[in-house]
Amino acid sequence: MATNFRAILEALLDQHVDIVVVGGVALVARGAPRTTEDIDLCYSRDDANLERLSRALGPLKPYLRDAPPGLPFALDASTLKAGLNFTLTTVQGDVDLLGEISGLGGYDEVKAASTPLTLYGRSIEVLDLAGLERAKTAAGRVKDIADLAFIAEIKKRRP
Repeated sequence: MATNFRAILEALLDQHVDIVVVGGVALVARGAPRTTEDIDLCYSRDDANLERLSRALGPLKPYLRDAPPGLPFALDASTLKAGLNFTLTTVQGDVDLLGEISGLGGYDEVKAASTPLTLYGRSIEVLDLAGLERAKTAAGRVKDIADLAFIAEIKKRRP
């Protein structure tokens, strides 16, 4: 199933969840000719935001991606507080919730490296090119190295 980025973002924005779009969706939003199958989000870990986040995702029936069927799992504020990063599947597609981003830090540092963009008619914080470059360099996976080439190309085209 293709991930419905719009439905996921709208569910989160409707509940005023403090998030920053990072990863492949951020790279595409910044101009990269790339595809991605999931949406990566850095989220604030303060108690009120964890409540809003669990309330927003609840109707999407989040479940741990690649976990055995039937494994007990509930994405609530206490689960979010006990963990840091969650790879989830939902009825709208795959969502990765990241409490920290390599090369950047937690939500406050990630937000400082982002600027708002309009996606699907709504304003949302999206990691900027410099932040993406730092995160991709720190992660160092093969796909991140390829993404660094996209970032370099986008920078060359910008005045």
